[in-house]
Amino acid sequence: MVSRYIGHIEHALGDAGFGGHFMIMQSNGGTMSSAVAKTRPVAMMESGPVAGVIGSGRLGRFLGTPDVISFDMGGTTAKTSLVTDGETRVVTGYHIGGYDQGHPMLLPVVDIVEVGAGGGSIAWIDAAGGLKVGPISAGSTPGPACYGNGGTEPTVTDANLILGRLDAANFLGGDMKLDIAKARAAVETKIAKPLNMTIEQAALGIVRIADAKMSLAVREVSVAKGHDPRDFAMVVSGGGGPLHGAAIARELSIPRVIVPELPGTFSAVGMLHADVRHDLVQTSIRPLAGLDIDDVNGVFARMVEEAQATLQRDGVPQATTVMTRAMDMRYRGQEYTLSVPVMSGSLDAAAMQALRKSFDELHHAQYQHAAPEEPVEIVNLRLSAVGRFGTDDAGSFARVTGDGAANGTPRQRQVWFAQGALDCPVYQRADLAAGQIIDGPAVIEELVSTTIIHPGDRARMHEAGPIIIDIGS
Repeated sequence: MVSRYIGHIEHALGDAGFGGHFMIMQSNGGTMSSAVAKTRPVAMMESGPVAGVIGSGRLGRFLGTPDVISFDMGGTTAKTSLVTDGETRVVTGYHIGGYDQGHPMLLPVVDIVEVGAGGGSIAWIDAAGGLKVGPISAGSTPGPACYGNGGTEPTVTDANLILGRLDAANFLGGDMKLDIAKARAAVETKIAKPLNMTIEQAALGIVRIADAKMSLAVREVSVAKGHDPRDFAMVVSGGGGPLHGAAIARELSIPRVIVPELPGTFSAVGMLHADVRHDLVQTSIRPLAGLDIDDVNGVFARMVEEAQATLQRDGVPQATTVMTRAMDMRYRGQEYTLSVPVMSGSLDAAAMQALRKSFDELHHAQYQHAAPEEPVEIVNLRLSAVGRFGTDDAGSFARVTGDGAANGTPRQRQVWFAQGALDCPVYQRADLAAGQIIDGPAVIEELVSTTIIHPGDRARMHEAGPIIIDIGS
């Protein structure tokens, strides 16, 4: 089925006179040629969110912030991932549809945590009288109540509209009008009256619970993996990311939020920055002590040969190819493994000793304990083959949405925050000049998203297009 689908695209591109490379995004953070994709369609799973992570890492590196947390909030889910020193973290498996009920995919996947909270997530009251948000979503049909398509359930989007964070007359650049009366009716009937709250209090509660849920996902990719979120900036994307990013950052003491241009389509930017990548793995369970080093060198050599042939089929010049090796290792008796980088060149006894030391150090960093006296096993040999095919960072981040020449006077709108209802200036992103400073509270609108600057925060318009928000204490 996938082969036929890709074939139709190839045929259409050929008829249109396309002479470039038709590449397809993979879940490991790289791309592959259409020919390879026909034989490995499973590698395309979750590739859309992964592309956003790649874009976040490249944007952070461009801005001199190589350690970033990627946060992408759409209509049904929010997804987050960690990028350290400009590199994404790749895990060896993923459950499509969640760990409990999903399908396991035993391929390298960029480490993404997903939570059921998005613009369409429905707010509801449980049997004990507690306010909940998601994971059930109104989707696009009928969608939030304010869409006017028959939806009657209160959603996060309805709450944001009631709080003044969205403009009913300027949604999607004015192409879509929102019905605030229906949003208020839904929140009042289903949430405010049962909990004896005002409509605005209920809406604020919905947003705060959604923020708390999403902050737990960010905590899972950072704190739970031994990383302090205070050492990172957060790149927010998707239609809802800029709406909620500052609140989530404050929850976790993340000092800076970066809002790229056109955040609703930022995953497409990530695809343009992705390199060609193929991951090979060879299961080889054996003790590290007494290892046949010549045999291991031979396995790696065969994997390199196979990877070079695949990259050549993708049209990647051999001069741009980078090969990195790793071993999945564990203490004897453990179920889980850690992937330990392997130095380049032919392995020898000294390299094995260094590998054992690296495993102990990595285990301590991940789990806060190590057992240097315990025997270690090798489980898998891994090879990552990367062809530098992506767009250069320095030449690809340049402002494309307006030049700030208009410099118009902002409108005023009342927006609800934790402090209550506050009068806020409302800016159009295209009107902001490079270097312009905006102190919160404020709202910045654009075609596919809205950025909220909270009281105490300060935003700066970067000359290359991103908005840099410094989070107040």
